[in-house]
Amino acid sequence: MSQQIADTVEGDESLPRRLSATAYRHPRWRLTGLLSAPLFWLGVLYLGSLLVMLISSLWSTDDFTGAIIRKTSFANYHTLFTQPIYRTVAVRTLLIAVGVTVVDALLALPLAFFIAKVVRTRRMKYILVIAVTMPLWTSYLVKGYAWQVMLDRNGAVDWALKPLGLHGPGLGLPATICALAYVWLPYMVLPVYAGFERLPGSLLEASADLGAAAGRTFRSIVVPMIIPALVAGSIFTFSLTLGDYIMVKIVGGSNQMFANIVYDNIGIAGNLPFAAAAAMFPIVVVILYLAAVRRTGALENL
Repeated sequence: MSQQIADTVEGDESLPRRLSATAYRHPRWRLTGLLSAPLFWLGVLYLGSLLVMLISSLWSTDDFTGAIIRKTSFANYHTLFTQPIYRTVAVRTLLIAVGVTVVDALLALPLAFFIAKVVRTRRMKYILVIAVTMPLWTSYLVKGYAWQVMLDRNGAVDWALKPLGLHGPGLGLPATICALAYVWLPYMVLPVYAGFERLPGSLLEASADLGAAAGRTFRSIVVPMIIPALVAGSIFTFSLTLGDYIMVKIVGGSNQMFANIVYDNIGIAGNLPFAAAAAMFPIVVVILYLAAVRRTGALENL
């Protein structure tokens, strides 16, 4: 009896050992085993939900009862493509996303360069990096209403510019770009800072030895080598702005972004199929943006 138990234990122990030895001999199998569970879960939650949304975007709702009609139709997409209001909102959203990305890039380049290459002590670098991330510490709504107070007529900006005979932009598209650029700025600064950290200091010294001015060195050496980091940051700022619908309600005045169409058709109109169709717009734009970025080769150099 004891011999049978020993044989059973030995057999149970041999199976894990054989599996371990097989995984050790085949690294790809080991990697597949480690990633299979999270990738399956990601596929179920993310790709599965996108598939459900795509299918539901082909449905419609009854005009009188509001019930969902599960019959395949492209009527929602036809409305989105043919109605001028939706084209206007789509173009406005793209321009806001591009504007926020450009503003964040212009702010992140000198700021990240200063932290990475000018500041000498590591402790001060850490302090400045933490300071850059401070906008992420507070609530999104708090930051939005703070910008509303500053940019609204007779707000803090108007009060500061009044002695000069000027006034602030007020609420509208410029205010939306300013507020969103402030909110997403850390997502641009941190990748650019990491890119500057990888930039060899010997290149800057060699450029200075050859007589190049600081501006020429920055344009000809620093910026080309930091483009992959800028691309990484732009993916965050562009995609996050494209899907935002709250900030424009706070500081955008009467303007709308495309995500507001999705929100309004879910909460107000109750037209879920049309909301699903409208939600495909930012998804398609981000996919096209990533494809264009990949063609530049910037992603391979991250």
